[in-house]
Amino acid sequence: LLRQDFTKMPRGPRKHLKRIYAPSHWMLDKLSGIWAPKPSSGPHKLRECLPLMIVIRNRLKYALNYREVMLIVKDKAGNIKIDNKVRRDPHYPVGFNDVVSIEKTGDFFRLLYDMKGRFVLHKIVANEAKYKLCKVVRRGTGANSIPYILTHDGRTIRFPHPDIKANDTIKFNLEENKIESCLKFETGNMVMATGGNNIGRYGSVLKTEHHPASFDIVHVKEANGNTFATRSQNLFVIGQGHQSSITLPKGKPYKLSILEEKAERLQKKSQKVVKQKKQEVYNLSLIHI
Repeated sequence: LLRQDFTKMPRGPRKHLKRIYAPSHWMLDKLSGIWAPKPSSGPHKLRECLPLMIVIRNRLKYALNYREVMLIVKDKAGNIKIDNKVRRDPHYPVGFNDVVSIEKTGDFFRLLYDMKGRFVLHKIVANEAKYKLCKVVRRGTGANSIPYILTHDGRTIRFPHPDIKANDTIKFNLEENKIESCLKFETGNMVMATGGNNIGRYGSVLKTEHHPASFDIVHVKEANGNTFATRSQNLFVIGQGHQSSITLPKGKPYKLSILEEKAERLQKKSQKVVKQKKQEVYNLSLIHI
């Protein structure tokens, strides 16, 4: 009996993902099918990435369906580059701060979060696509006493500068594969939340509370003076002082409350009504003439 039970079990990792269980920040509609593209194993976790297929089909609208995505990605010309490397896997996981390059159209995008914690493809210029920011997850010593650092996107960089520590951010040149500079995780520097309940919010570090045998809590101040607190592991340094090293998505540099969002919506609606009335009055005046 035991042997029969074991033979019924599937072998290996699951290769499918139902659409209803896909992460909400992928923003897939429920009625377009049963299945969703499952990200391949790669530098980013399943719930912290966006499959390349969704980037091309759902976000950039370069394709209408799966077949067209395959034609674009599998082309010998190497149409799609992620971090300056040709990727032909339609399920490749694109993560935070990754650079998507499409040379045929001359478009370059950086994957970031908006204020509501959703992935947004932020358009950048060619010069900015030459580098990316990588958070240092761990620093260690390997075989033959060779020091190395491990970054959030799975890179292992040997012989780093001794000043680079865990939670710092490095500015990594994608063409030369070298570290250009280091952004320290310290008070006054600009950080963005990439985990927890405040994903997408950014501001300057106010203070850090150290709790032995527990998590360090960091307080962050936004541009409008509001503050929020989160674990240090949820923060990603994006700039020195108040100056960001990368361009950020358009919009207000702070999160609005539910009431503020409602007031803004009503204001836009009233402005639209006033504009329509003015247009109607103008059209009537033309008729009388």
